[in-house]
Amino acid sequence: MKFRIITTVVVFLALVSAAGAQQKRRVAVIDFDYATVQSQVSTIYGTNQDVGKGIVDLLVDKLVSDGVFSVIDRNAMSKIIAEQNFSNSDRADPNSAAKIGRILGVDAIIVGSITQFGRDDKSTSVGGGALGNVTGRFGVGGVRKTQANAVVQITARMINTSTAEILASVTAKGESTRSGTGLLGAGGSTAGPEAGGGINMRSSNFANTILGEAVTKCVADLGSQLDSKASALPVTVVQVSGLVADVSPDGTIIINVGSRAGVKVGDRLDIKREDRVIRDPATGKALRSIGDAIGSLTITEVDEGSAVGKFVGGGGPAKVGDAVSTAK
Repeated sequence: MKFRIITTVVVFLALVSAAGAQQKRRVAVIDFDYATVQSQVSTIYGTNQDVGKGIVDLLVDKLVSDGVFSVIDRNAMSKIIAEQNFSNSDRADPNSAAKIGRILGVDAIIVGSITQFGRDDKSTSVGGGALGNVTGRFGVGGVRKTQANAVVQITARMINTSTAEILASVTAKGESTRSGTGLLGAGGSTAGPEAGGGINMRSSNFANTILGEAVTKCVADLGSQLDSKASALPVTVVQVSGLVADVSPDGTIIINVGSRAGVKVGDRLDIKREDRVIRDPATGKALRSIGDAIGSLTITEVDEGSAVGKFVGGGGPAKVGDAVSTAK
């Protein structure tokens, strides 16, 4: 009896875990727009750097770690953006983002803008006379205290990929303050290892700087706010119906429906070979098909009008014309 009770509990917990996993909303994150702060970025690093990409790298890590969303792979995102000739100026546009999201087959796409990125320093002078205040030099007994304050602020939006509707908008701000130091190191210098090439915001060198601390705080807050908005995403139940369009010898199958029909990477679809179609005797309209399932297809690649996957099953190899539908 004890064994049966334990087994039932284990099975129940497994079912609960599976249901929780299915409830995760699929999202993708586009590199954030940083046009507003581009001049500050160039001043800090001596050249233009794509801080939008670096911040999104950190945000994706945060969202994946939290486990509230299922986040699309960045390589898949980059491939689609390149194919669609998606420019930097389109990063924050809801319609452009929704189009990319539909191709990727995600429930929502996250776009954002960096509105502050840099220093907000304060300097106070004590003693030394008026000359010190005018020239920046100090007489006998004059003291100058410099406090470096790094500030980063980001606004992010979740876009419904079906309607381009803005489902949620959040703003986060991160600050870090130190005395007598610069944004990228000590001694007030903004030069650093990041200045010569692309910024790796995941590196400890960047994280340990005053600017890195502000970015980390801002991204942590932003990620938590986005997590709290997960319930804003609509629950969409999509029933896929299509046909096998091509079969390769290695079992790779192409079907004639894609993201426009709701197909997503990772979906499992049933493949059925129809024996006959039941039609309405009055109109000739197909009412239902009769046939046997021969296997299933796990989707590995999606575009707007087609999808690719691998066939698994013991009912014989799939053929062109076989029916494809959402697994039951």
